Order: sequence, then structure tokens, then C-alpha cells
Amino acid sequence: MISVVDRFLRYIRFDTTSNEYSSTVPSTDTQRLFGKELVKELRRLGLKDAKMNKNGYIMATLPANISSSTPTIGFIAHLDTSPDLSGKNIKAKIIKNYSGGDILLNKNNNLYLYEAEFPELKSYHGQDLIVTDGTTLLGADDKAGIAEIITAMDYLYKHPEIPHPRIRIAFTPDEEIGRGADNFDLIEFGANFAYTVDGGELGQIETENFNAASALFTITGKNVHPGTAKNKMVNSMLFVKDILDFFPADETPSQTEGYEGFFHVVSILGSVEKTQIKYIIRDHDRVHFEERKQIAKQCEEYLNNKYGKGLVSLELEDSYYNMIEILDKYPQITNLAVRAMQEVGIKPLLTPIRGGTDGARLSFMGLPTPNLFAGGHNFHGRYEFIPIPSMTKAVETIIKICALAKGIQI
Repeated sequence: MISVVDRFLRYIRFDTTSNEYSSTVPSTDTQRLFGKELVKELRRLGLKDAKMNKNGYIMATLPANISSSTPTIGFIAHLDTSPDLSGKNIKAKIIKNYSGGDILLNKNNNLYLYEAEFPELKSYHGQDLIVTDGTTLLGADDKAGIAEIITAMDYLYKHPEIPHPRIRIAFTPDEEIGRGADNFDLIEFGANFAYTVDGGELGQIETENFNAASALFTITGKNVHPGTAKNKMVNSMLFVKDILDFFPADETPSQTEGYEGFFHVVSILGSVEKTQIKYIIRDHDRVHFEERKQIAKQCEEYLNNKYGKGLVSLELEDSYYNMIEILDKYPQITNLAVRAMQEVGIKPLLTPIRGGTDGARLSFMGLPTPNLFAGGHNFHGRYEFIPIPSMTKAVETIIKICALAKGIQI
């Protein structure tokens, strides 16, 4: 049987960076190429119905080997990696028996994974870690999740003595650009509940995520030759500071944690005639989330009253909502994961996601879907790493969830 580590190291050879500026589905052809290889692998492992649909979604079934009417369980991960940093030509390396201290990632670039800067490393002394060479991300988000799900299915297929219900797995494209659930066919998937395997450190169970919205401010200016611009030119870029100053300086990602929400400016593109500032708005509390959106609207109104109607326009769009609104109705799904972790020797960590997952949207679409740990740290960047024992425990957790599912009612 192929190990979860060998699978993971093979999967990260595929560059599956998604592209938010693409209008295709998936947003990059490389995701489809990776998906085709996964379908071949799943069929070789015995999941004969594995297929990828026209939108790049992969689904497969491990049939039940019990006769009870236990609901169908789903496990979901995503094919793409973040466009924040390249996922091409990843050169991963294994740090054997990490003994503490700083880890040299790249000698030529003098890049280190500093233990003082990333204190979570202290939890993994004595373990084998997979790290990057500092020039790319690692891709554990979410190729670790894919490797863990497939390894668990491989094990269950080869060990029919372990009783389990019907299991459906799915791998989605473009999660990192917010499109992972856009074309997810719940009827085709046919599960009663599911888990995304897309979380961080060992033991995480996430049933809460941010409510999320995007806010795009467009400032319209007027361009004339600068030599004759007096009382005529309106330079749209000069109003950027007014917008930035309108939002609380201490409510940004770098100033918040836990359940604290934020305003995050993600891009500024400008010229004299037109400047656009894009924010994302996040809050776990639905009431506070709506209040934050109102602040964005007040900013638009304030600037138009101060400088003239039509100077600023705002496009405000909700992205997803906190899945706790749905999952609170199905505590047995979370309790099943908690019990499974405890039985394989893991301390469950019920933590809020300071972000979103496919599971949030799927939950509101009708498929209750908490998020389970995949084991990695520092996703989306060159300092990403994953402890190998955490990957092994993720596989054990998936297997145990399936083995304990008999008789669960949804």
C-alpha cells in the first residue's frame, strides 16, 4: 500500500495554482490534468465509478459493507493551490527527526524557518517534517487532504473486515479563489453529510467560519494635461487615503485573532481617471458582519458628500456565511469526528476558522460539512510545512469516522 507521504510528494509535483482572473472552469488547465491522474488512481484502487465531470469535479464511491441504513458519508478536498505564491516546481524536503531550532530552507537565498517566528515548531520536536525550499509554497493546502482521503479509502478497500457505510469522496477545483462550491452537484454527490479535510494543525475540527463579503470601491477622476490642470484635473488616486483612513486601523488581519473580525485591503489599482480599492470584510458574528458592511456603505456616502456625488461607487457582495448556523442543527456530525479523534489518540481542538472553506457554502446548500485537520501550517506561503505524523493521524481519523458511523442518524 502506498503511504500517505509518497502520495503527497507525488501530488505536489502537479502545479495546480488557480487563477481568479480566468473565466474558465476550472480556472487553470493544470487542475484538470491533475484530476485525470487522480481518477486513474482511484479506479486502480477499486473505486471503479471514479470520474471527473466537465467542470473538473472528481467524485467516487466506496460502497458500504454493512446492511444497516446508515447515511452516506462524504469526504472532500480541493485540487488547487493558492495563487498567493507559485505552486510550480515545488522542491520539498523532509527534515528527519526535527530536533528544534531554526530550519534552513534555502542557502542561496538565506531563508530560514525560524522557531522564534513560528513557535508552533516547538510542538513537533522529534518528528519528521516536510518543508519547502523557500521559493514556492508546499501545497499541503490541500494536496495533503487529497492524499489523506485517498490513503484512507485505499486502506478501507483492502480491509473489508472494517465495517463502514457508503462513502463518497469529491475533489473540487478553484477553492482558493472562492469558486469551489460553484458547480458542486449535491444530487450527484449523494451524501447525507460530509467533512472537508482542509484544516490546519493536528486535531482541528472547525464548525465555525467567517461571514464574508467583498467591497470594491471605484473612484472616478478626470484627466487633463498636468500643465493646464488647475481647477480641472481630478486625480482619483489622491482619494485613496480618505478611504483607507475611514476604516479602523486596529481592525486589520495583523491586529486581530480568534473571533475578532476585520477589514482587509487586498488590492489598489489606480490611474488619474480611475482607481479601484478592493476590501474583504470578515466577522464570525452575523450582526457584527452586517454592521461592518454598513461602514463600507457609510464610507461611500461620506466621500460623495464631501467631494461631490459620483466620485466614489461601491460594489458590495456577500461571499459566504458562518456554517455554525447549519451545523448547530446536527451536533452528531461534529460529535462523530470528536469521538473518532479521541479513539485514535488525538486531542480534538474545536476552533473557529479565520477564513472560509467549501464546507461553509456546501452547508448552506444542504450538505452539513465541518472541516477536519489536514495537518499543515503556514499555508499559502514559502514557510508552509507539515509534520508527517499529523498526516498519518488524519488518515486514521478518516478511517475511524467511517468505522464508527454505523447507526448515526441525520
